[in-house]
Parts: sequence; structure tokens; C-alpha cells
Amino acid sequence: MLDFTSLYQTIQKSPLAPWLQSLPASIEASLAKPHGDLAEWMALLNRLPDLQPSTIDLTSDVIRIGTPEDCSATVRDNIETSLRHLHPWRKGPFSVFGIHIDSEWRSDMKWSRLQPHITPLANRMVLDVGCGNGYYSLRMAGEGASLVIGIDPTLRYVFQFRALRHFLGDIPVHILPLGIESLPERFEYFDTIFSMGVFYHRRSPMDHLRHMRQCLSQGGELVLETLVIEGDDGAVLVPQGRYAMMRNVWFIPSGPTLISWLRRCGFQETMLVDISATLPGEQRSTDWMRYQSLVDFLDPDDHTKTIEGHPAPRRAIFVARA
Repeated sequence: MLDFTSLYQTIQKSPLAPWLQSLPASIEASLAKPHGDLAEWMALLNRLPDLQPSTIDLTSDVIRIGTPEDCSATVRDNIETSLRHLHPWRKGPFSVFGIHIDSEWRSDMKWSRLQPHITPLANRMVLDVGCGNGYYSLRMAGEGASLVIGIDPTLRYVFQFRALRHFLGDIPVHILPLGIESLPERFEYFDTIFSMGVFYHRRSPMDHLRHMRQCLSQGGELVLETLVIEGDDGAVLVPQGRYAMMRNVWFIPSGPTLISWLRRCGFQETMLVDISATLPGEQRSTDWMRYQSLVDFLDPDDHTKTIEGHPAPRRAIFVARA
């Protein structure tokens, strides 16, 4: 089973120590749920070779772990085979000993849009909600965060991160197989919380905002990235059925509406810092994500609409303070 001892030791020495009363049991319960691929993924991690990368770069658009010269072609081929067994890779890109993981999302593009607008992360404790395989969490560590805890209930993404972390060694980033519901209420310890690509999947958006507010230290910062529609305060799309082929999309507000919701939930200094249409250059099928992607979810005759007739995806970034 996955070992979280180093995380527990780190938390024990931090303000997060009260979390240890419930955290190990929450992780154990998550990993105990039946999952047909769990044994295979554990075996995959155990087969990864013990390689020390000559260089690690968490600050470039492509997160780089080692170079092709760090191992033989045979070893590199075996690593690539293992990494491909964790398909699909949604977030990235990564380069692992010269293996280019061309993920579905060019996540570096979103990071470039938000990074100039956030409080510098140096020496901050950060929570990354819905972190996926940890691309953004690793970029946060690259910006100097003292500790980054990512949470995502999708085990495949946790194992993708574990495969990368196998070569990264002792870095201050930990990805947990949990949802935000597993965090205690009134847990005001994080300096920055990121919630990117999560908000529209929440059945109760106000509860989601309040929970994140309760996990921020006084003066802490929320960085929220989500789908939005055009419109004034009060405008919100509640899709009947799917949105861009996604089943679990509940609320897509306008920018002014979401700012009102943030303020109502106790946030201050709320700012909408970026709105960008999602384009096929940022989200697309690749050799590392071979399923359908954005172009398949848009009206083939009018890319300003989804295949269901809704406004095509526009994503906004909000920054707010507790």
C-alpha cells in the first residue's frame, strides 16, 4: 500500500499537526475502496528503477526530471512503458529522462496566466484542491512553497504523481487520495488554496467556497479557476444534462455572479484577473491521452457552442483574500 510516513512526519512538525487525528484513517478508507487496477499500479511503482536524476526543473513549462543521458535506452523504454500504463495523462507536460509526456492539457498555459496575479508562494503552506497528477503542485514547489498538499480522489492521478515522485525524491509535495470533504472544518492553516477546474463539479458551490474559506489562515489567498459564462451579476447556467460531454457540471456562473458569491462567503479583495476561451491548442487528444477531447465536445459547425448548444468553454481566474 502507499506509504505516507514522510507526510505524517512533516505534518507532525507543522501547524497542521491536529489533522493527524483524522488524516491516516481517511487515507486508509480511501485506499480500501475496491479498485480493479490498484494491484497493477502498486506493482508498477515497485518496478520503477532507482535512478538519481542529474537535474530537476520545476520552474519551466515542461517539468523536467533528469536527462536522456541519465540512463540507458533500455531502462528509459521500460520507464516509458510503465508511465504509459497510467494512461490517460490529463495534466502536464513532463519530461522524464527525455520521455516527453504530452498531456491532454497544456497546463503550463494556465499557470502562465495566473502566476503574475497571485501572492508569491515562497515559504507558504499551500493546498491544491482537485490537483490531478500534481503538475500545478510541482510548479508551486518550484515557486518556493514550503509545503504543498494536493488532494484528488481519483487514484489514477495519485499513482501518476507517485511515479514521478519516485524520481523526484524528498520534495515538499504530497498528493492525497481525498476530496476536500476530508479536511476538518475551521482548519485555518493554509496560506494559499488553489481550486482549479473543480468549482463547476460541486453540487453546492457555496458550501465549497465556505469550506475553502475555513481552511485559509487569516489574510490567506484563494486562487479559483473555473468555467464562466458571459452576463451580469445573477447570471448562471445550470445545464440540463451534459455540458461539453461532461455529466457532472452543476453551476457555471458569470464573473460578476461568482464575485458576489465569494463576497457572501466571507472573501475580500475579490478580483477577476483573467478570462480566456479554451482552445484546441490548450486542450487536445495526444498520444498520452487518446480519448476524445475539446474539439469533439464542440458544435462541429459553430465552435462558439458546445455540442449540446451551450456557450463554449470560457475559463476565468479569480483571486480573493480571507
